[in-house]
Amino acid sequence: MKASWNNRTLAESNRTIEIEGNHYFPPEALQREYFEESDRTSECPWKGTAHYYHIIADGAKNENAAWYYPTPKAGSTERVGTNFAHYVAFWKGVEVGE
Repeated sequence: MKASWNNRTLAESNRTIEIEGNHYFPPEALQREYFEESDRTSECPWKGTAHYYHIIADGAKNENAAWYYPTPKAGSTERVGTNFAHYVAFWKGVEVGE
């Protein structure tokens, strides 16, 4: 799978984890130069607290366009079938496909 935005490949991996229709990329698959930590968080009742990244490419900024769970809630890794801590998913116009 590949995640891209603004003509840049943000992440690429054949080891994504699909959760609720979103592909989560392993942290080592990220092209870190396009990611900036955000202060935003949100809560999922079963996965826990999500943290966000802004995506920056070619002078354009896509705020809070990627998220991850640094510490998934107890029981969520069993529900998914694997540990997805720090795996990153995308939205807000980021294209994810093969």
